[in-house]
Amino acid sequence: MAKVVSVNISDRKGEQKYPVPEIVLKLHHGIVGDAHAGDWHRQISLLAEESVDTMRALSPIPLDAGVFAENINTVGVDLKGLPIGTHLRIGETEVEVTQIGKECHNDCAIKKTVGKCVMPTEGIFAVVVKEGTIRPGDEIEILEAKP
Repeated sequence: MAKVVSVNISDRKGEQKYPVPEIVLKLHHGIVGDAHAGDWHRQISLLAEESVDTMRALSPIPLDAGVFAENINTVGVDLKGLPIGTHLRIGETEVEVTQIGKECHNDCAIKKTVGKCVMPTEGIFAVVVKEGTIRPGDEIEILEAKP
């Protein structure tokens, strides 16, 4: 069963995110209180715990939730294999995948320390389709993949 491992926010762009007990998703906005919120295509970032684990094996520093600036850490779902347009039910919310990966910043602290970063190739981005609250432990269900 796919589920949420951690939910994370940051006050400013360009910073690592920190775990919080829950996040509130708002339509046309993203996560209430997160620096990346806004009416655009990358309202929420998701990264599989399995991807973080591959980096942990290489890293001389601890890689806690939010270190790659991801909002939601998941387990049990191949995020990077989801087509753009896929809808995910996460707890009581629903999001739509809008982008797979992103360009890495040259000055990324993780890349400098470890030599590589997984967010550019394995992180995904989504927009809010249905509002609600997400907490660690919430189930994730793949609803549909649009061609």
